Amino acid sequence: MIETLQFDFMRHALAAGLLASIICGIMGTLAVVNRIVFLSGGIAHAAYGGIGLAFFFGWPYLAGTLGFALAAAFLMAAVSLKSKHRADTIIGVIWAVGMAIGIILIDLTPGYNVDLMSYLFGSILTVPASDLYIMLAMGVAIALLVAFYYKDLLALSYDEEFARIRGVPVKALYFAMIGMLAVTIVLVIRVVGLILVIALLTIPPFIVEKYARSLIQMMVGSSLLGAVFTIAGLWLAYAYDLTSGAAIILVAGLGFLISLLIDKLGFLTSSGPQPVDGGTAASAAD
Repeated sequence: MIETLQFDFMRHALAAGLLASIICGIMGTLAVVNRIVFLSGGIAHAAYGGIGLAFFFGWPYLAGTLGFALAAAFLMAAVSLKSKHRADTIIGVIWAVGMAIGIILIDLTPGYNVDLMSYLFGSILTVPASDLYIMLAMGVAIALLVAFYYKDLLALSYDEEFARIRGVPVKALYFAMIGMLAVTIVLVIRVVGLILVIALLTIPPFIVEKYARSLIQMMVGSSLLGAVFTIAGLWLAYAYDLTSGAAIILVAGLGFLISLLIDKLGFLTSSGPQPVDGGTAASAAD
């Protein structure tokens, strides 16, 4: 695969995959530990409504999609806080309606035929340099925000009541986290596709959670594991002439199954590394 790096499109694809892995490693960790993976999937699918709005009204992609996704994300966040016992049902409805609105608006767009498959699996091999700069800026901004609010996010993620006692603005921080998640999904989905975004947000953090002793270790480990999946998937796609996004997802899925097999065979001992718990969060926030 090294010889293919002489081509601009392969270098761009590799850079896009690595940037997506880092961004999704950070935000995916927060999604997993806060148990909002289903909400993340809802945002990703509801973003289709924004895609439809952008094409129907001729707006820039980011303007239409980001606005719609943020509105849907905040609505889902409000529902998950106020009606937790019904949150999954309502999120599912918003998810489905958002996708339906997007597809219908694209159908009604005169003289324009949009390939919806490109938004499902992305077009990582056709990523322009401008998108890489946007992803880089977004990645730096998200990393800085998470670093600045790290202790508050740690307390919120593992002990909400403890966070309130410490004076953490729980609701405001929760909505800010959901907003960052929506921005991540919208900006990455155009590059790697909806399905790969969900895979990178969930699979690496799930695997690493069993080994990490802190939230920061989980973020770093998830980013590195996502990068491994991306590189391996791109090599597989190049070697066997496969769709790159699907190949990356296949590699990630294989890694997921291997991690389950390791757990099943009992290779992890009780004395080994454990995920961060509430007590660790409390002590880290002191």
